[in-house]
Amino acid sequence: MLRNNDRFKTRNGKKLILVVEDELINREMLKVILEEDYDILFAEDGLKAQEIIEENKEFLSVILLDLMIPGIDGKHLLTELKSDTSTANIPVIVMTADQKSEVECLDLGAVDFIPKPYPAKPVILARIRRTIELNEDRQIIKVTERDNLTGLYNRDFFLQYCQQHDKLHPEKAMDAMIIDINHFRMINERYGKAYGDEVLISVGEQLRQYINDKGGIVCRRNSDTFLAYCPHLDDYDAFINSISMKLGNDSENTVRLRMGVYPDVDKSVEIERRFDRAKLACDTIRNSFNRKTAVYDKQMYEKEMYEVQLIESFPKAIKEEQFVVYYQPKFNIQGERPVLASAEALVRWTHPELGMISPGDFIPLFETNGLILHLDRYVWTMVARQLRAWKDRYGFTIPVSVNVSRVDMFDPELLESFRQLLNEYELTTSEFLLEITESAYTQDSNQIITKVSELRDMGFKIEMDDFGTGYSSLNMISTLPIDALKIDMRFIKDAFKENKDTRIIEVIIDIADYLKVPVIAEGVETEQQLTSLKEMGCDIVQGYYFSKAIPADEFVKFIEEEIKLRNA
Repeated sequence: MLRNNDRFKTRNGKKLILVVEDELINREMLKVILEEDYDILFAEDGLKAQEIIEENKEFLSVILLDLMIPGIDGKHLLTELKSDTSTANIPVIVMTADQKSEVECLDLGAVDFIPKPYPAKPVILARIRRTIELNEDRQIIKVTERDNLTGLYNRDFFLQYCQQHDKLHPEKAMDAMIIDINHFRMINERYGKAYGDEVLISVGEQLRQYINDKGGIVCRRNSDTFLAYCPHLDDYDAFINSISMKLGNDSENTVRLRMGVYPDVDKSVEIERRFDRAKLACDTIRNSFNRKTAVYDKQMYEKEMYEVQLIESFPKAIKEEQFVVYYQPKFNIQGERPVLASAEALVRWTHPELGMISPGDFIPLFETNGLILHLDRYVWTMVARQLRAWKDRYGFTIPVSVNVSRVDMFDPELLESFRQLLNEYELTTSEFLLEITESAYTQDSNQIITKVSELRDMGFKIEMDDFGTGYSSLNMISTLPIDALKIDMRFIKDAFKENKDTRIIEVIIDIADYLKVPVIAEGVETEQQLTSLKEMGCDIVQGYYFSKAIPADEFVKFIEEEIKLRNA
């Protein structure tokens, strides 16, 4: 690949040409023909030509080569030029009276042929001009199709070459592979970008050598990720171990590779989808120190098809209101009796073909592809409609907490969406509680905190959901805009196992006391848990002890009971 496109430059405002010709009269004739349009260097023999080429190889636009020259003859010089990567891209036009040599020279790498005696000046100039133009076009394509750092194909050209490979070898079994470097960002952080670039170059070169030797092609897709399309391999661990060993890892600067493979690809599947499947496999070993390779299999295929079906069903599910909001009551337990304080809105999907679908199946999927934006707004609307109905029926409202995903936080219309919803159903912010997971705060924290602060300025109360799972620092927690901490149910479950250990819950309650915000515990199932949490100072609980999440028409019994108790 050209360095800085030097060969496209000119010397003295003209393209540089080397004429290798031992006959003086022929050199003079070519000088007269070329000097008006080109800057010319001359060599009378092969050795002199070698010297000139070495000194000017980055600037030469074309070489006119006579075959019958002293020292090193033209064919040997041509072979030498094409075998050297630094000169292989310089186009060579052979000049000879031996017409039989034309095919042989073309096979050796010559791009054109000028017969002797020389044809008319316009013919010679046209051949040279066209040769230079074609070569420059080819080099421009090479520059644009290659990754600047590693010299490998970039993603777009790579995918095109994969398609061409399939057309030429339709029966050959092929593997689609994705290879990346574990925790590459940390390599850059610890050792600097220059070292990180060296790692990428080294990984790319080892992959290129191995895959090319097997008859495949490789590219750098982005940052630390490489794609390879290779004739089917039998041992993927051996492959990745071979690459790792050749990187020359030492004990301090170990580079760990991982790879996902879609083996023996179905060629009816689009090229990009093949590598998506390889990535699905690769993602199953993210952060693993024991496994380096993963293979896309039938189970992954079935999961992928299931997720595709869910995504395709989504628009109709929204239109037909297949998503139903369930409500789980929350009780304040710090008084003489548990008092219904609020409820959490939880979405359920009753699919006409698949039946009841677990939120664990569709929520993470929709968070990944962005559909969660539409689902959340659907849920918020259903909750607002239900709150209005309860308010009209009972003259009494139980606040309901709804989930606001991290994806929602990047929606510029978020605040306006809530404002319109409250206006349409004549509700207040005190009737809508917003749950945001702790992990959302720890990613892009500045933007999230800004948006949460704006929501609080509107009057919303913010509950930090799944507290204890997002790895927030105590210093960070103390500065976050929150109005309640919600303990993840896993902590409750673990704390009340056979060897009861509630210290982590006590620490969380102490943190909440320090922040002067209430604590909500979810997943409470037994009276022992309820009593212990009350003694520890937990304010609000929810869980199967009181009720599982239930449809709105069943939840009214809690509202009616609470009204009865208040009026007693």
